[in-house]
Amino acid sequence: MDAPQMAGQLINWDLAASTAARLTPPGPALSAAEARDTVESLRRLADASVPHVHRITGLAVAEDLRDSQLLIVDRASWAKANAQGFEVMMAPVLARLVEKKASELTPAAARVGGAITGAQLGAILAYLASRVLGQYEPFAALAPGSTVPPAGRLLLVAPNIVHVERELAVDPEDFRMWVCLHEQTHRVQFAAARWLRGHMTEQIGKLSESLVGNVDSIMERATAAAKSLRDRTGASANLPSKGAILDLLQDPEERAAISHLTAVMSLLEGHANVVMDAVDASVVPSVRTIRQRFQARNENRGPIETFVRRFLGLEAKMRQYTDGQEFVRHVVETVGMSGFNRVWEAAEHLPTEEEIHDPAAWIARMGL
Repeated sequence: MDAPQMAGQLINWDLAASTAARLTPPGPALSAAEARDTVESLRRLADASVPHVHRITGLAVAEDLRDSQLLIVDRASWAKANAQGFEVMMAPVLARLVEKKASELTPAAARVGGAITGAQLGAILAYLASRVLGQYEPFAALAPGSTVPPAGRLLLVAPNIVHVERELAVDPEDFRMWVCLHEQTHRVQFAAARWLRGHMTEQIGKLSESLVGNVDSIMERATAAAKSLRDRTGASANLPSKGAILDLLQDPEERAAISHLTAVMSLLEGHANVVMDAVDASVVPSVRTIRQRFQARNENRGPIETFVRRFLGLEAKMRQYTDGQEFVRHVVETVGMSGFNRVWEAAEHLPTEEEIHDPAAWIARMGL
């Protein structure tokens, strides 16, 4: 078995997808008619949300998104799509790992390890698959022989959207429009900044290179990080943390890479939230109720879910929504949306993590 084949064995991606599909509950009970109506409603509202994204962002690309794909999916399909995206992103680091560990790896060991890792990844995807409402996935299109459109695909997870709208007891049409506004904004971001996918792939690759270089010490840190989360009780349980997985990053290059990616994700999530919340009752009649109940839902999580979210870094993701939202709002209020849109022109215009918390510094750097 040559090196590329060996690298492909290190994570069993098919097993990851099938494990996620097996472990994830199917979601709320829907009749065939209800399922069909839900899919039609989401597709219609996803299309209807685009003019609002165009009006709010002022980005011309929002007028034509035909180079990417809109899919209404179930939980298993979401997990499979993400396994495909992860496979693309992880290919370079797995190849590097094979090079580093060539003397220790055998085809049999790679297959066994790949099965274990695939099952573990599947369990994580199963957890996420029952919670994600939607996602823009730009990476699977880069896979050799991929049939995904060049600019990627937008996934709306119908069972989860129905579950949450029922849990919150909100108007389904309004909630679905609200969700579509956020997710379509991500689609527009990557269309406005054609360089963004390649930039993120490059940055993830740099981080992966550093992680591979420190692979031995990372396993020791993983055990310590999990224990630190388990031991957090009382007041310390609420201390800010990027999450146990990110706590593994101790090398300066690792921290610099994750700092940059954190800033980028904060920008993307914050911008989508600003667009989502820019609509009024003329677009989403019950928008105020939806905001209040959705926020309250996010604040009331049990101890087991809180642990898992922290270990996966999802608490950090939730802070990205807040931090990025404040950054975008400040910039737009100060220099207008056209000034903010300078951020999509080049990678050099992306804010640093420090600038996310000090938007005036970004405005000054941009000469606005």
